[in-house]
Amino acid sequence: METLIDDALVSKAPPSLYYIPEFISKEEEAYLLKQVYDAPKPKWTQLSNRRLQNWGGLPHPKGMIPEDLPQWLKVYAEKIAGLGLFEDKVPNHVLVNEYLPGQGIMPHEDGPLYYPTVSTISLGSHTLLDFYRPITDTQSDDNTNIDLEVSKTSFEDRFLCSMLLERRSLILVRDDMYKVNLHGIAERKEDIISDNVVNVYKCDGVQTGDKLERTTRVSLTIRYVPKILKAKLFLGKKR
Repeated sequence: METLIDDALVSKAPPSLYYIPEFISKEEEAYLLKQVYDAPKPKWTQLSNRRLQNWGGLPHPKGMIPEDLPQWLKVYAEKIAGLGLFEDKVPNHVLVNEYLPGQGIMPHEDGPLYYPTVSTISLGSHTLLDFYRPITDTQSDDNTNIDLEVSKTSFEDRFLCSMLLERRSLILVRDDMYKVNLHGIAERKEDIISDNVVNVYKCDGVQTGDKLERTTRVSLTIRYVPKILKAKLFLGKKR
């Protein structure tokens, strides 16, 4: 019998991307947005191209000192864990990002701090998430890496595909699409749906050629940090 997560696999994409439209209801979306914007002002960190909230602890190469997720996030961490892509683990970390129209994030990888599966719920607006081959795949004829400053600007040469993340949807990324390839969001105010968007067939009412205007989007990136530390081990003794 085919499960929900089996049906969510995006067959037209490189392995492994999963997409579930309408993962949450409109009422849940409104509730989650209220919780995000009711958070204390110090919870926000302002970056140059977006602002964010960190819940569950601060990931660090030495390990994360955990904090309990608030109930409004714990519910969805457990719901996503139930899909089976985190094995027997329950996500313990959530990064909340707010993107205004025209804002995005440079192609990047999440790194080894996290279990190699990432899940994201989109609230308020759609976006296009773009995937790229890693910089180290681009090499010169003598088998040495070309100048990294040049390669960092030539993402078009390494483009793989895009995913349309509709509001209230869930995306899960794993395997090489998580561990090897880069992902990012272009800084623009509208998106044109092209043949490169590999999950259009899963998006009701959307077709190639459509132009979609972005509004303010809040993303809940829900992950599992395997390496946990106790505060006293991390901080050490005061001297």
